[in-house]
Amino acid sequence: MRIAIVHKDRCHAKKCGTECILYCPRVRTGDETVIIGPEGKAVISEELCVGCGICIKKCPFDAIDIVSLPEELEHPTHRYGKNGFALYGLPVPMDGKVTGILGANGIGKSTAIKILSGQLRPNLGNFDTEVAWEEILKRYTGTELFDYLQTVSKKTKKIASKPQYIDYIPKVFSGSVRELLQKTDEHGRLGSLLPVLKLDALLDHEIGTLSGGELQRVAIAACLARDADLYFLDEITPFLDIYQRIAAAKLIRELAQERPVVIVEHDLAILDMLADTVHVGYGKPAVFGIITRPKGVRVGINQYLEGYLHEENVRFRDTQVVFEKRAHDKGSDREDLFEIPPMTKEYDTFHLTISGGTIRSGEVLGVVGANGIGKSTYAKLLAGVEIPTTGKFETNLKISYKPQYIKADTSDTVEMYLRRSSTKFDSSRFQHEILEPLSLSPILQSPVDSLSGGELQRVAIASCLSRDADVYILDEPSAHLDVEQRVKVTRMIKHHAEGREAGIMVIDHDIYLIDMISERILVFEGEPGIHGTAAGPFGMREGMNRFLHALGVTFRRDQSGRPRINKPDSFLDREQKASKEFYYYTADEE
Repeated sequence: MRIAIVHKDRCHAKKCGTECILYCPRVRTGDETVIIGPEGKAVISEELCVGCGICIKKCPFDAIDIVSLPEELEHPTHRYGKNGFALYGLPVPMDGKVTGILGANGIGKSTAIKILSGQLRPNLGNFDTEVAWEEILKRYTGTELFDYLQTVSKKTKKIASKPQYIDYIPKVFSGSVRELLQKTDEHGRLGSLLPVLKLDALLDHEIGTLSGGELQRVAIAACLARDADLYFLDEITPFLDIYQRIAAAKLIRELAQERPVVIVEHDLAILDMLADTVHVGYGKPAVFGIITRPKGVRVGINQYLEGYLHEENVRFRDTQVVFEKRAHDKGSDREDLFEIPPMTKEYDTFHLTISGGTIRSGEVLGVVGANGIGKSTYAKLLAGVEIPTTGKFETNLKISYKPQYIKADTSDTVEMYLRRSSTKFDSSRFQHEILEPLSLSPILQSPVDSLSGGELQRVAIASCLSRDADVYILDEPSAHLDVEQRVKVTRMIKHHAEGREAGIMVIDHDIYLIDMISERILVFEGEPGIHGTAAGPFGMREGMNRFLHALGVTFRRDQSGRPRINKPDSFLDREQKASKEFYYYTADEE
């Protein structure tokens, strides 16, 4: 079984010499194995293709993928047209449980949710004609999904969905938050949702004026307030701080006791706390995706990090993600690079106090705290974007800054955009240290204003790190990135700091990322929107204990060394809180 994929957004037949046709051995014998279709894009016949792989190597834009699959995957669940993405398998919603889907971006998670929610009818690979529901149900006879899909076909199941990209909400709805939420409050539970998600103060605000975090909380409330038979939530954590993530997770856990919930999430700490079972999605992004059968949440996440699925006997990643059990002690011998003086910044309704501190050469300094408590303001003060109210900040060091919110305000290609950031774009070092870890080569010819959120984030990280600087400040680099990409970015940032002897500051809400990447930590405390204080930097244990104590959650390590959030009020949770050790025990201490 062989599938051929042509990425139409990367195929630029007018800019190349149609190498896919010129070098194809079957075309040379007279067959029309590869042609240029009516849309000006390459079209490959999967029946005639012999899988030699020459066109893949010759295509200058990396627009072609040809993959050989096992025979048991001959019939996909859904395929997006000729030479389009193919999805195999579906997750199984379960009563009284939260079902998680874990996998890379572009692996078919959102497609699976659209099928289960009735927005998309699976075509079983027959994309030329609409497949009847009778044929679909025949395929799933005797499986756990048969009864569920039968209700979907009859349109008797009411579905509530929270979309992945919340920035589209203001484009389809105009009005206040109150008007939107009142329309969705079909179950009378809005009164209990508003205080937990802290939306009371936003009810009279216009939807179009909300920030990303505010819009995310409104979208979660709108979904959970509906009276539905099944709830789908596609990424609840982007733009939310760790406090808001924990609050949303608790609400979803409570709802799951009444109705089944399916969630797609890349924050492993939240997914671990939230889900009862996990389906792992693997394959090749934008080419094909396979959804596994359900696994226990601990087993599923550990196998995903290991890159090996034991039941399926499939290795889908060459390297495994390893969490070091030893203390974060590398920074003890590092020299101070950057002195941060005491400063304050005052706005009409907010006051930030900075007590000072240092960033060390070759160090990654993690920054944690709630939204609206001054972390981004702190970064802007160091980057020179904002001027302090009191205190003086001057330095001869070069500082490179990636802001929290990224705007795609140019139609230039990614390549042209990055060339403006760095004069070393053509060097092999740039290729190996920037482009390859961030997987940017396939989108170099894509216009910046056409990129998805994850692609735009990777381009912004590349632009920041490609500049010649002494200190790099990255504000929420994990937003919109999947687990695989977060791991690559973590390794890349650590390598960049040590290789260039630079200081790097990373502001993020993903606890796993902060734990893996940081040698020391800066903790922001105070009252969001009113006043904030930058405390530290601290060593990891002291800083994380201080942060997690305020958060009210405890961490432990399982046998694999992976940090896990203890279930609230569990034995370990109570024991660690009593001993004031919120930052995890080792597996031996468990």
